[in-house]
Amino acid sequence: MTTARTPIQELESRFERLSKIGDAAGILQWDMATNMPMGGGVARAGQLSVLKVLGHEILCDPALADFLDAAEADRGLDPWQQANLAGMGRRRARAVAVDADLVRRLSEAGSACELLWRAAKDKADFAMITPALTEVRDLVAERAVALGDALGLDPYDALLDGFEPGGRAAAIAPVFDDLALFLPGFTDDVLARQAAAGPPLDLPGPFAIDAQRKLCRSMMEVVGFDFTHGRLDESHHPFCGGVPEDIRITTRYSGDDFMPGLMGVLHETGHALYEQGLPVDWRHQPVGAARGMALHESQSLMIEMQACRSAEFIAFAAPRMREAFGASGPAWEVDNIHRHYTRVARGFIRVDADEVTYPMHVIMRFRLERAMLAGDLAVKELPGAWAEETRALLGLTPADDAEGCLQDIHWYDGAWGYFPTYTLGALAAAQLFAAATEARPGIADGLAAGDFTPLVGWLRENVHQKASLMSTDELMAEATGRPLTTEPFKVHLAARYLA
Repeated sequence: MTTARTPIQELESRFERLSKIGDAAGILQWDMATNMPMGGGVARAGQLSVLKVLGHEILCDPALADFLDAAEADRGLDPWQQANLAGMGRRRARAVAVDADLVRRLSEAGSACELLWRAAKDKADFAMITPALTEVRDLVAERAVALGDALGLDPYDALLDGFEPGGRAAAIAPVFDDLALFLPGFTDDVLARQAAAGPPLDLPGPFAIDAQRKLCRSMMEVVGFDFTHGRLDESHHPFCGGVPEDIRITTRYSGDDFMPGLMGVLHETGHALYEQGLPVDWRHQPVGAARGMALHESQSLMIEMQACRSAEFIAFAAPRMREAFGASGPAWEVDNIHRHYTRVARGFIRVDADEVTYPMHVIMRFRLERAMLAGDLAVKELPGAWAEETRALLGLTPADDAEGCLQDIHWYDGAWGYFPTYTLGALAAAQLFAAATEARPGIADGLAAGDFTPLVGWLRENVHQKASLMSTDELMAEATGRPLTTEPFKVHLAARYLA
């Protein structure tokens, strides 16, 4: 005899199905970025659209509302079940606000625009993608208004909330304004200090791509990446995708400089460790997912910036770099390599930026996407506005669209409201790392020995295993003793670059 499921069990079953549909879409998106021939774009866009609509239909099923109401009345739910129920309600509220036809149109437009973006970027020609991006912007704006009306949010906040639950532009703008005032002068001080010390010795290339692949893989293993549940590939834009049991990391390599490829891999490995460390018991449930992109970025930036650019880790990595490229000489000594990895320079490319200037790249994108979404900036005017913001914040003028507004994939595939989480993540990374090293003094010695167990162990306990049990603010306060603030980030920069 089959026992009827309780409302919470019925909900868990439905959300498990929804999660697995999302998992399939994730693998298809990874394949689109790494292996799929250009001619497969139309077919793949259709496949992804169907999966997104299927997920949307699950969330919008009227029966789901009945099960949510019944589960809300259950007073026997434990804290994890209560948080899971809240996450389910949040997912449904966002879904029913947008009709399935808009979900389909935005999915198809984003997939098509992303494929066209690759060609436009290669040709540094924004004009060839302007109509496609305008269509995506219009559809994103339509979705933002629908979400905002349903959730009682400003349209931009409605998008931001999808990446960072509870994130609001009114709270972020003052933080970014503070950084915009602090960082230019701080950058001047760092550049003056570097100039007085003279440039580091050049690391002579070229660097064989196969050697870079092997080095990257070995460093991933050192950090703790599980290759029985993941892989490393190449794409136009580095990313971490797939599912917790099958993480797909990508990077890009240059024969002239191995550092961006390696640090891109270590950055994405931080994302992967978060996914691989989420609680297995709550897999496929909202409460078992990563909390939001600010925390996700904190995990990638902590591995890349706080840990892997530290003097301790470079001391461990330097001989392995020498071995990988068959190199020797003064340029390959630990101190010189560390100077390369902590070199500050104003540049055009966000993903290649150092941690001092990186927030400026995010701040300008935050301002520009808000202006485009509000209708204050036409898409065709983006290259000029981009150049103006770049001059104002970084003192540079892009030579072409490739090093300007075509460099990032986000807007072209429909991810608007995402960019602020990068710098929120940097602030959280500094704050979490400070708390971790205070709680476990052996972390620095571990990095020097290539042992990430103390650091990753603290993160597993205080971040990864918490998943979405609590809000970002609550998790930060519990893990560090205070809410998110800019102070630890500023302290970290001062200690690394001006001490």
